[in-house]
Amino acid sequence: MKHLSLILFAFLSLLPQPAGATTEGHGPSPEIGAEASAPTIEIARVRLHNIKNGVIEGSRDEGKTWTPIGRILQPVIKVNRRGFNASKYGPAGTVIATAVNAVHLKAGNNTAENRGIIWSLSPAAQNEAGRNSLQSEVSPQSSAFTDIPGGSGLFGGPFTPFVGNPILLDNDRNNELKPLPDNYVPKLGESWVLQIRRPARYPRQIVFENRFGGLITLQYRGEEPKVIGQVLRPVLGVGRFVGSYFSEVGRLRANHNGVIDVSTSPRGVVGSFQIVPANHAQSPETHYIRELTQWMVVGPVSALDPSWEGAAPLFSQFLRPRYDRSDINDPDPIEGLAGRFYFDVQRRGKTDFEPMPTLWMLPNKPLPRWAPTALADVEKIRVVFPFVWNDSSAADLSRFHTSTPILSNEPTPNPTPQQSLDAAGLPAAQ
Repeated sequence: MKHLSLILFAFLSLLPQPAGATTEGHGPSPEIGAEASAPTIEIARVRLHNIKNGVIEGSRDEGKTWTPIGRILQPVIKVNRRGFNASKYGPAGTVIATAVNAVHLKAGNNTAENRGIIWSLSPAAQNEAGRNSLQSEVSPQSSAFTDIPGGSGLFGGPFTPFVGNPILLDNDRNNELKPLPDNYVPKLGESWVLQIRRPARYPRQIVFENRFGGLITLQYRGEEPKVIGQVLRPVLGVGRFVGSYFSEVGRLRANHNGVIDVSTSPRGVVGSFQIVPANHAQSPETHYIRELTQWMVVGPVSALDPSWEGAAPLFSQFLRPRYDRSDINDPDPIEGLAGRFYFDVQRRGKTDFEPMPTLWMLPNKPLPRWAPTALADVEKIRVVFPFVWNDSSAADLSRFHTSTPILSNEPTPNPTPQQSLDAAGLPAAQ
């Protein structure tokens, strides 16, 4: 019996350990204070008319002119009082999740159950596999269904919002925008406006050292990198996160107050990994983050500082899934193509970054045996921010607005997998 106990202890010691926690609170730590209060500028807005066949239109000139980008096929008149786990962190009246396969909007807080009260926007899918990949992302009773294909337009194209962007009402459709009232529930015939605001100044890159205690550095153009946090647990594997069906290799699939989801799969198949803040990883509901290998857990430099749920630059305001195959046809193709975020990697023993590896599996099929260790040789992960023509130095930022909103009068491809398929599946992150 003594020998059996020793063997069991040794086995348990090899399992992934719980992520390191910070304090119980959440928010910005001192090293990201500048990003938390970064000025923003409006780059576009989207207006959605909540009726059957209601027009969805985009504007790039603060609402002076509008271009139709889609229709609402099924309007919404309900909210989901038990939004996804991390919906509790974001403020009401803002976008709390942006993805190629859903956009979630926050109406309020359900304090009794410690959840956000949300409603959602859902894209269209071209086939059964695509439709299946949407089912876990939205509550059908509290979602407006659109005809915009996943991965385009509002869901990965030029009119994709950032987490934290304001939601406003324009019921008279005259650009006299009003904030959402308390206890808001969508009504038939209303018009919502999503003000798409980005930081006035983008970083050049953020680099994660993919090891226990690895540094997280942020660098602006023309400046030295600064350490903003640490990796509490590295990512080793990739999983079957369903929304990656609408994404591409090395692209941001989703961002919300508790997740960065990075696609490793071509469009039409699935594969990705996630980066999550410490306290979200400690939630009883997200026990699988602590048990499996498909998540990187991150936190501030000091364990005495708050965890980063809902904090810029990783979990609010700075990132959005921005990759649309039609960008080449954009009226401003240079801006369209340069406006993309991408992720790449540096492998162990190498000095240069290289493209994200292509690692994929089929939706609703067993997880391949190679998947839990597919990223084991990745030493660093980097997110490269878009180049923008009006990127500004810190000294120039005073002329920009703050982050407070202005209230004014598919065919499936046939890629070649890198490995063979078999063995057991993964839950999607909450």
